[in-house]
Amino acid sequence: MPAFKLYGHHGSTNTERVLLTLLEGGFTDYEFVPIDLRTGEHKSPEHIARHPMGKVPAITFPDGFTLAESRPICKYLARKYSFPLIPPASNLEATALFEQAECFETIYFGEPAGKIGFEKFAKKFIGIPTDEAVVANAEKELGAYLDVASGLLQKQGYFGGEEFGLIDIYYIPLLQRVSLCGYGDLIENRPAVKAWWERCTSRPAVQQFLKESTFKP
Repeated sequence: MPAFKLYGHHGSTNTERVLLTLLEGGFTDYEFVPIDLRTGEHKSPEHIARHPMGKVPAITFPDGFTLAESRPICKYLARKYSFPLIPPASNLEATALFEQAECFETIYFGEPAGKIGFEKFAKKFIGIPTDEAVVANAEKELGAYLDVASGLLQKQGYFGGEEFGLIDIYYIPLLQRVSLCGYGDLIENRPAVKAWWERCTSRPAVQQFLKESTFKP
């Protein structure tokens, strides 16, 4: 019996955060259960029981423990299986800085990058037109944040500090999505961000993740 089941969708950047975390942790003792977003399976009563908002991903354990949302899942798995991707809870300062970086990624990066991904990919996926005004505003917001991030990355190697960690994993799937949707200049035009991206993509687990990605713009 696998340690747990991961319910998700290949092509969902939220699901991909969890998959990349597992790759970096070298953890394979789980079952991936695909959820078909095209048919609305994520809104089925069975899946709502796993994720009350009817989204992906979610994980379930044989003892009945269930957890939804990619970032809490990633943190839980890193702690449960001792992946070297997160500071120890005993280090209050490092944990506080991790949570600060997590907030920066979720709010200032995830919001505008998610809008670009939704407008340029998800809407195409479900067959409705892109709102270019939303994209333009999101690109401006994302560029402004990456200017700030560039300054941070001139002082440290990764978003969480000097070592690659979970915060960097949070960025990778969505930044790849934005880049493949035609916004790669957001990385290329910022040398510190570009250097960070190259450091991340030189990692074997990230290379495997990118190779296995099913996303096509």
